[in-house]
Amino acid sequence: MKTTIDLPDPLFRRAKATAAVQGVSLKALITQAVEDSMSRKPVSFESLLADLPTVSKKTLAAVTERISEADEDDLKFQDQASGLQ
Repeated sequence: MKTTIDLPDPLFRRAKATAAVQGVSLKALITQAVEDSMSRKPVSFESLLADLPTVSKKTLAAVTERISEADEDDLKFQDQASGLQ
């Protein structure tokens, strides 16, 4: 099946050069690239979550407390600054 694709010039030049180095046609290179892309297993949300760092409940509580204190300090500063105007 024939189709037309619009590639940015630098990408087209790289693809054409890569095809030449590999000794294949541009059509074969693009076909393989599309097949490779389509055959990849999609990344699940759960697998992304598994890679996130975790913290203990104690650490979470300490961080939450420090954030609350910083928020209170910001509010006090804003109150003081608004009183100066």
